[in-house]
Amino acid sequence: MKRLIARIWRGIRGSVQWRLLYLSQAKFMVGVTGVVRDRDGNVLLLRHRFWPEGRQWGLPTGGAKRGETFEQTVVREVREETGLEVRVGRMVHLRSGFRLRIEVAYAAEYAGGGTMRLNDMEILEARWCAPDDLPKDLLEPHRLLIESSRER
Repeated sequence: MKRLIARIWRGIRGSVQWRLLYLSQAKFMVGVTGVVRDRDGNVLLLRHRFWPEGRQWGLPTGGAKRGETFEQTVVREVREETGLEVRVGRMVHLRSGFRLRIEVAYAAEYAGGGTMRLNDMEILEARWCAPDDLPKDLLEPHRLLIESSRER
């Protein structure tokens, strides 16, 4: 029986295989976060409108779109939320297993382009913070990302 199934699988190939795999596998949202620093090592923090009271400060974050690399998501989200341009560096965090969400974070550097223009639908305030002077209502996972993403 196993040989027959393997033979059928090899025979169908291509898009039919992909469709069957798509139907049989779990679907995930991918949340992408950027730990954006300026040349002085300050971190870009945003006060998010839709996040819970008392936990509104966090890093630039958003969902990856179909066909977009995670690095492209960081660049797009920072630009959409703040108008700033960034260069994306190394991955600093990858986690799965939380419901149907995968979380990925990258270190990024402010590239010097763009002008600070907040997307007032999503963002209430933005500020550059020294890593040792972060807002008290910063999301704890984002505080940990900032600490763990420091250059080694």
